Amino acid sequence: MEDLISEEKRYWISLVNDSMINDTMFDQKYVNETMNTKTLTKSAQDTINQYQNFKVGPAVCSVPYFNNKTVRARAALRSLSGKGSPKEILEEIQSIMVKNHVDTNTLTSEPLKKVLTDSNIGIDCSAFAYYILNSESLELKKTTLNKSLHFPNAYGLFGKLICKLRPATNCDVANFAHNKNSKVVPLKEISAGDIITMIGGPDVNDRNHILIIDGVDYENDSVNNSPIKISYVHSIAYPEDGVYGTGIKRGSIEVIDSNKNITEQIWSEKNLLERARKSQTELRRLNFLC
Repeated sequence: MEDLISEEKRYWISLVNDSMINDTMFDQKYVNETMNTKTLTKSAQDTINQYQNFKVGPAVCSVPYFNNKTVRARAALRSLSGKGSPKEILEEIQSIMVKNHVDTNTLTSEPLKKVLTDSNIGIDCSAFAYYILNSESLELKKTTLNKSLHFPNAYGLFGKLICKLRPATNCDVANFAHNKNSKVVPLKEISAGDIITMIGGPDVNDRNHILIIDGVDYENDSVNNSPIKISYVHSIAYPEDGVYGTGIKRGSIEVIDSNKNITEQIWSEKNLLERARKSQTELRRLNFLC
């Protein structure tokens, strides 16, 4: 009798499990058939990860946000002016650790973030965008940003030369948003690698800002392949972040009407949406990626 009950129990359990598996498979099949996703290249995603999960020994943290305009250090290294590559930032922090006799093998995440912040080592939003887009361009076998970017706001021949020699240092949001470097694209045509630029604002202290679109989910419709969700990444310092909470942030935008402006959609970061609505906010694509 006990064997019979066990056999019957196993039978019903198998039916339930099969039903759950089939439902899961159906749901996944439905998702795959009704939506497709485009993302940045692996190289660009790796660049984001190197900033977001910056690693020294066992310690991992986001590289802090740092804008050199707050301290106005002149002729500083890129790693000390908010313009460093992950490699340059790593070399700088390792040098600081050696000077202060810190064993990186015993370092933990919180002290790492504190040392980076206190040493003014970080990345601003435009330099973060520069290195991601440079990686994207290289993997797509286009060209490097230093060869394709124009600096129309540079003053004089010497100024233009300096910008060309140090593009990562001198390429700011206004430069990315200039028509010589990018063009405005409608929301319904958005793609991974596009940028959202925010120029100006009602407050004189409002800094220009830039977001990188790192992924887009589309409706898989042969007639209307519309975006339904946008993922973005940026480097920022919100007031609520305090001193040590700044750095790389991710967010998303739910597209409720692709015929309307990007600022009329649903943003996961409400404070950023408020800022976007007060600025000249545009969805743009670099000319050489078109």
